[in-house]
This record gives sequence, C-alpha cells and structure tokens, in this order.
Amino acid sequence: MIRSRLIDLPRTYKRLISLFFDLLIIWSSLFSAFLIRLGWEGFFQYQDLFLRLCLLSPVITLPISIRFGLYRAVLRFVGPQVTLTILRTTLLSVTGIILSTYVLGWSVPRSIPFLFGLILLFMLGISRYGARYWLAGHKLKDILLTPFSIADKQSQIQRGKPVAIYGAGEAGCQLVSALDRGWEFRPVVFLDDDSAMVGRTVYGRKVYHSSKLPELVEKAFVDQVLLAMPSLAESKRKSILRDLESLNIPVMTMPGMDDLVSGRLKIQDIKEVEIGDLLGRAPVQADSQLLNQCIHGLNVMVTGAGGSIGSELCRQIAKLECKSLVVFDHSEYNLYRIEQEIRQLKEHSGLNFNLISVLGSVNDPRRLLDVIRAYKINTIYHAAAYKHVPIVEHNISQGVRNNIMGTLYTAQAAMVGKVANFVLISTDKAVRPTNVMGATKRFAEQVLQAFSNQEKVNLMHPELFGIKQHQFVENQTRFTMVRFGNVLGSSGSVIPLFREQIRSGGPVTVTHPEITRYFMTIPEAAQLVIQAGSMGAGGDVFLLDMGEPVKIADLARHMIRLSGFVEKNDDNPEGDIEIQYTGLRPGEKLYEELLIGDNVGETDHPLIYRAMEESSDWMVLTRGIEKILSSIEYHDYDQARSIMVDFVSGFTPDSVLVDWLFLSSEAKQNVKKTHQFETAEP
Repeated sequence: MIRSRLIDLPRTYKRLISLFFDLLIIWSSLFSAFLIRLGWEGFFQYQDLFLRLCLLSPVITLPISIRFGLYRAVLRFVGPQVTLTILRTTLLSVTGIILSTYVLGWSVPRSIPFLFGLILLFMLGISRYGARYWLAGHKLKDILLTPFSIADKQSQIQRGKPVAIYGAGEAGCQLVSALDRGWEFRPVVFLDDDSAMVGRTVYGRKVYHSSKLPELVEKAFVDQVLLAMPSLAESKRKSILRDLESLNIPVMTMPGMDDLVSGRLKIQDIKEVEIGDLLGRAPVQADSQLLNQCIHGLNVMVTGAGGSIGSELCRQIAKLECKSLVVFDHSEYNLYRIEQEIRQLKEHSGLNFNLISVLGSVNDPRRLLDVIRAYKINTIYHAAAYKHVPIVEHNISQGVRNNIMGTLYTAQAAMVGKVANFVLISTDKAVRPTNVMGATKRFAEQVLQAFSNQEKVNLMHPELFGIKQHQFVENQTRFTMVRFGNVLGSSGSVIPLFREQIRSGGPVTVTHPEITRYFMTIPEAAQLVIQAGSMGAGGDVFLLDMGEPVKIADLARHMIRLSGFVEKNDDNPEGDIEIQYTGLRPGEKLYEELLIGDNVGETDHPLIYRAMEESSDWMVLTRGIEKILSSIEYHDYDQARSIMVDFVSGFTPDSVLVDWLFLSSEAKQNVKKTHQFETAEP
C-alpha cells in the first residue's frame, strides 16, 4: 500500500519527496500565472522569460521554505500554524523574485509575480492539507469532493471507535485536534455540564449535556468516553466517574495538556482511568520548606530506585533541584528503566543535576560505603525491600537478609560515611504483624530506633566496612521511618493484576469478600515521605493518613464497570466478568493497622502523624539478629520465626511454615554436619 510505504520511509527520503513536489508546484504556479496574464499567444512570446524564471524561482523559494521549517513539519500532523509558515514563505519568495528580476534587468509584466504568489500560496496550502488527510487514512475522492467535511459520518465509519469527549474546553478541543490525525479514536460529540456550551458546535462536533450520555450510548452512537478535564477539582472528577461507572462503558483519560503540548506524551498515551481517580482525595498543599530541606542542593541516594515508590521518589527529588541523584538498585532492568526516565525528565525540564545509576545490592556493605563516599551523599531514602507477603512467607531467609540485614548494612554505611539524613520506607504490615514480611520491616524499624538512641555505635560485622572489632563509630545520622499502607498501581498492588484479569475476560480473583486495605496514590505517598523525612529529630516513626479503608471486592467492581463490563454474579448470570474468592494466603490479614499502641501525636502537616513507640537496646537486637542468621543458615525457619516473635512486639504468625526450603529435623542435622565439615580447619 502506497500510503503505508510512504509513512515508513526514512525522514530524509520524505523531505526529498516533499521538495520534488514543491518544485512541481512552483513551476505549475509560474505557468498558471503566465497563462492567466498573457494567454497562450502571449505565453509563447515570453517563453524565454518563463524558462529563466523556472530556474530563478526554485532557487529563491526552496531555500526560504527550508529556512522557515516547512519541511520539518510532519505532514500527518500539520495544523493551522502551517498556513502562517506558507504565507511568510510566499511573501518573501515573491519579494525575492521581484528584486532579483529588477537587478538582472529582466522585463517582467508586473502582475505576474503577484499572480504567481497567490497561486503558489493556494497550491502549497492545499497540498499540505490534502496530504495530511490522505496520510491519516481518508480516501482521495473524499478529500477532493468534500474538502470541508472530511470529518463527516460516512468517511469516519471506517476508522476508530466512536468516542465522546467529556469537556468542551481548551483541553477537549486540543484532544479532538490530535485525535483527528490518528486512527484509533473517532470523536463524534462533546459532553459538558456547562449550559452555556450545550447546543454549540465545537470543531465540527455538537456539544451535549452530560445527562444525554445514556441516550447516546443506548443508540450506539458512542462506544467510549474520553475525559478531557486535566485541571478539574478532585471531588468533581470523582462525581463524574461515579455517574459514568453506572453506564458500563469504557472510560479513558487523556495525558495532562502540559505534557501533550510539550511532546513528552503522545496521543497514544491516552489510558484507562486510574482507580485512584475514584479513591483519591483532594491534594493537600505541600510544604515547600519540608520538601527542599533534605534535597535542594544536596547529594541524594535512593535505594530500590527502580521500584514503585523508589522511582516516584526519584522523579520528585529530581524536580526539587538536588545537586546529584544516585539511583541504586540490584535489578539491571529496573535501573535502566528509571535511569532513562530521569534522564528524559532532566532534558525536557531543563534540570541541572548529576545523575548516577549504580547497580548494587543493599547486602553489599563495601559497595554501599564506596558509593556514599564517592558521591558525598547527604540524604538516603531507603526503599529497597521485599514487600510481597506470600513470596516472603515462602522465602524467609531472603526476607530477613533483604529487609533486616539490607536496612542494617545501609544504615551502618550511612553512619560510617557521615550521611546526615536517612529515611526508611516502612509499611502498615509492620504493626502487629501476622507474617514474616511485616515482622522483618518492624525489626528494621527497631534497628534504626536503637541507632538513634546512641551517639556512638559498635557496628555489627564491622570488618565489612573496614572497621576494627569493638571500634565505635560516631553517629551523626538522623534516622527517620515513614510507615504507610498500599499504594495504587505499585508492583505488589492488586490493581495491575485486576486490570490484566479484566483484559483477559476474567475472572477477577479476590482472597476474601471482607478483606480491606488502605490505599494512596504513588505520587502522594512519595511527596508525604519526603516531607515526613524532614521533620524528625531522630528515631521518629511517622504515619501517613491513608484515608478510609477500601474493600478489595468493591475495588474490583469499580474496575470492571469502568472498563465497560458488567459483573457476573447470581443476580446477573449473563454478566461479563465474575469475581472469584480464593481464600486468604499465608500471613495475610483481613485488615491492616498503622499504629502499634495508642500514642500518636500530630505534626505541622495535616496528613502526617508521629507515633510514640517503644524502642529496643542495640546490643539486645544484635544478639537477636545473630540468632536469626544462625537459624536461617541451617534452614531452621521455625526457630527463626520464634526468635522474631520474641523481638517484634505483637508478631503472631497465623499460618504454618510454608518456606520452600523448610527441612525436617533429620535433614537439618545433615545440613549442620555438612556445614561443620566444610568449615573445619585442616
């Protein structure tokens, strides 16, 4: 197909083709000007002059067109601005031809340059717009016969889903303009709640009141709704989504207009409505002093930088004008992805900071310390952790090594490297945990609380940091912990799972009809973490206000309806997607808490609270850690859990051991004997 081949050609070839056709247009315009002014007989009298102008006019017109960027524009996406470019090009070309013929002493009828200019202006314009619509998929006969009604119903039936644009303001108009150049969506009407807009025609589409949407859907005039209200208040947005949800029609949202106009996002980035738009809340104004205190002009390091929270912390830290940002992760893929994203953000936003991507593990103390010293780190946000409850329950040793030892080693490296601020990203599952993941996170909190109570610390495994045994390290680091619940769309969240199950036609799996969780959007959580991390005096545990808990089953129903499907249940056996209950997994609670005791204090921020919780002695904790490490070395996970029960307040395992490497007593003895044999001195 010619159209597809042209679109797939390299950019250089496309420009050469455009230049060739413009050369033909210049000659055709010049010939038409001569013919209109002189007729056939007169044309042959001025034939020599015509041939000379055929050489002169491209020499003047084409360089001017190139200089004004006429060939930089992508024909499929040209807009009204190209008309101004063509007008300026034509005026300068005509002026250049008149001056050149005067200098050369050529006798040219005065009206010919002006006729040439008018014809050239028309032909350049019509060629651009004709090419735009043809490359966008319209038939040539429609472009030639109905140039002012390209968007009529007949020509649009063959491309894209018929969609209603909710919002007839500036954002909606720009969205329609962008969609008209594509293939996937076909905007047919506008919806708006503003009575002043209802009944008007915008971009060739009639504006209906939003209450008419059920009627439009019923008549199959609209298959989908695109929200074009990027600046709408949170409460109003939630109200609109609740109304749309009842129609069982797919609802999607557009990128923010700033990103769309700047080119950072493409129209292909139109996406499904985030469930956070339904569960989210009105944002609270951030405290700029708290945001900047530990970041602005400083060297910042984020561990677990490729994860959900870690990557969002990196985005926000970059915008707060840090001096340098070290992104640290053990996953090569995650590290590459976040590095590319931050690098693009840096270029598009004109930010000036050093970006360093480091591949490494938080269980490698030497690597941590080398990085901290090399880049003179001032602040560490420690987001590296294993957070998936069932996976950690099946892999206890790795949960201990990553969540407890990883935090311990990073904190000790921070003290040795004289890092000023250390912020631990914790979880609501650390409160009266019923699973190993929550217990390891609470143990990590206790380690940092213990460090905060000491001016000098006798490190655990000091030789790994180049420190002698029994040599104390001065503690100049302020340790802060921030505890919150689930974030919407994170790697361990149910949201991506539900979305994939809905795309596959179901069923959507929920563990229990009554299971509830707290939810917060990733950007809000990261912003509050940064502010909370600036508040503490040392050893503080901060809680984020998570709002009201949400039933996971209700969450699934919202997502099914907003995807345009009907829930299949006993009341509606003809529905599309069923919700199936699979039972609680090992270590999983019906509900989560944020506070261990009853002591909680307010802070200057309305969504951040300070927990008054007991701390443990560092030397006592070291003995507990050594016992846990010894237990998991021999795969004695029963004992490892028992030790954590003794050290973690409220830890009550609610399931049998399910670790994949849990061994019988006889096998454990064999492991112990083998270990002793391998380590015996010759």
